[in-house]
Amino acid sequence: MARKKHDVTKYAESVVKGKVLACQFVIQACQRHLDDLKTAKKRGYYFDEEAADHAIEFFDYLKHSKGEWAGRSFWLEPWQKFIVGSIFGWKQKKDGMRRFRTAYIEIPRKNGKSTFSSGIGLYLLVADDEPGAEIYTAATKRDQAKITHGESTRMVRSSPALRKRVGIFKDNLHVLKTNSFYVPLGADADTSDGLNVHGAIVDELHAHKTRDLWDVLETATGARRQPLMLAITTAGFNQTSICYEQHEYAEKILNGTIEDDTYFTFISTIDKDDDWTDPIAWKKANPNFGISIKEDDLARLCKKAQELPTAQNNFLTKRLNVWTQQANRWINLKLWDENGGVVDESALAGRKCYGGLDLSSVSDITAWVMAFPDEKDQEKIDIVARFWCPESRLYDRENRYHAQYQAWEKQGLLYATPGDAIDYEFIKEQIFKDARTFKLIDMNVDRLFQGYQIAMEIEEEGITIVPMGQGFMSYAVPMKEFERRLLKKKINHGGNPILRWMADNLAVKMDPAGNIKPSKADSQGKIDGIVALVMALDRAMRHEDRTSIYEHQDIRTI
Repeated sequence: MARKKHDVTKYAESVVKGKVLACQFVIQACQRHLDDLKTAKKRGYYFDEEAADHAIEFFDYLKHSKGEWAGRSFWLEPWQKFIVGSIFGWKQKKDGMRRFRTAYIEIPRKNGKSTFSSGIGLYLLVADDEPGAEIYTAATKRDQAKITHGESTRMVRSSPALRKRVGIFKDNLHVLKTNSFYVPLGADADTSDGLNVHGAIVDELHAHKTRDLWDVLETATGARRQPLMLAITTAGFNQTSICYEQHEYAEKILNGTIEDDTYFTFISTIDKDDDWTDPIAWKKANPNFGISIKEDDLARLCKKAQELPTAQNNFLTKRLNVWTQQANRWINLKLWDENGGVVDESALAGRKCYGGLDLSSVSDITAWVMAFPDEKDQEKIDIVARFWCPESRLYDRENRYHAQYQAWEKQGLLYATPGDAIDYEFIKEQIFKDARTFKLIDMNVDRLFQGYQIAMEIEEEGITIVPMGQGFMSYAVPMKEFERRLLKKKINHGGNPILRWMADNLAVKMDPAGNIKPSKADSQGKIDGIVALVMALDRAMRHEDRTSIYEHQDIRTI
C-alpha cells in the first residue's frame, strides 16, 4: 500500500500542478519544497514528517477568540499547514535541529495573520523543547505589541490544555516548569541588552521605520540551538525599509538567484500581469479567500479604489499584497534566463572583444565584463564577466549576502583580494592577461571614478581607455540596445549566477524624454556587472557597421 503523502507535500503538489490557484511566488515556494525533498539530503537536511505533524496538531488545542469563529478550534487551512509544517518539519541531519532560522510570511490583510502568528508563538513557548525559552511579540511600539500579544493570552485562557501549563500575569505568559516566558516587546523599549531570543514574532514588519529592533532581535538569537525569527506582514510602501529588504531577499531565494537554506518564505500576492479588478486575482492573492476573506467585501473596496485614485494603492497594498511606489525593476528574469547559453572562454581566444570596467568603491564588488561580437552575427555577443571584492566582505555579518559571496568565491566566480579594501593591482593584472588572451579593442571606464590613476596605468600598457559619462545621455542608447538584444535572444551571458543576481537587482531611472540609465541607489542589491556589461556593449556598438544608431537617436556621450 502506497504511503500517504504528508499534508505539506500534498499542498505543494496541488499548487505546482495548478489544482490550487496561487501566485508565482507561492508556486516557487512549493516547488522549492518538492525539489528539496529530492536534493536537500546532499546539503545536510531532511524533512521530519512527525515534527511537522507535531506543530500542525498543536493548533488543535487553540481556539479563536474573535468574530464568527470565536470559541471554535483553530483548524489550519492547507496553506497554513504548509507554512507551519515547513518551518518545523525541515531539520538538519547533523544534530536534528531546525533548518529554518528565519521565516518571512507576507500575505494580505484579513487572512488571519495575528491568530496564526500567535499560535506559532505559543508553540515555541510550550512545545518546542527549549529550556528557558524567551519568546517575544515585537512591534513598532510596545502598546501595539501588547494588542497582538493579547491574542495569545486569549488563546491560553480559552484552552483547558494550555491553561494547565501556561501561567498568565498581565502581559506575561510563562511556563514555570521550563523557566520560559512569552512577552510583548516594542521598538520604543530599551532592547539593547539582556535578550536571549528563542523566538521573535515580528508583527507588520512593513510598519517598522528603522531596522533597529529587527537587528537587535536577530543578534540576540546567537546563544540558542534553533532560534526562529518570524516576520508576518502585509506589503508596504517604503522600498528602503527593513521589510522591503526582507521581501527582496525572499524573492531572490524563490527565483534561485540566492541560496539560503535557513530562510523560509511564503509571499501571496497577484502576479505582474493580473487585472487587479478581477475576482480571480483577489482569490490568487488571498489564501483564505472564501473563509476569512469575503468576496463582497473585496468587491466593495475594489469599486472604491477604481473610483478614487487615492484609494487604489491602499487596496493594492493591503488587500492584494502589492508593494507600491517601488523602483522599476527593469529586467525580466525569465527573459534573462532565455539568453543563457554556454560560453567557452578557450574558444574565444584571439576573438575581438570590448570591455566595460565598473570599479565601484574600495569596499564593494568590482566588475570587469568583456563583450565578444559573433563573427557571423554582429548583433549577437558572448559575455565573459569577472568579479572582485575585498576578502573581509566574505565574512562581514553586515553584508547579508556574505554566505552567498563565500559560495561564489569557492566556485571561482568571485575573486577575493586580501584585506578590507579592493586591491586594484589584481584587477589590473587580470585585464592585462585578458588583453593578451583575447583581442581587446578598447574599454569603457567611468570617467568620474576615483580610480582614474588605474585607468592611466592600464592605458600605458597599450590598451585603449574610453572615459564614459554616467548620465542619461551616455546610457540611453546602449540601454535600449541591451533591451532590444535581450528580446531577440542575442545576449549570451553563459548563465553566470552573479550576473543573474545583478540582473534581478537592476532598477532604472527615466528622464522626461524617456531615456533610462541604471540606478544603483534604487536597485535592491549590487548591479555592477550589468553596468559593466552595458559599458562593454556601448563600445561594441560603436565599432559595428550600425554606428548610425547613435546619430539617428541624436545622443552624444557626456
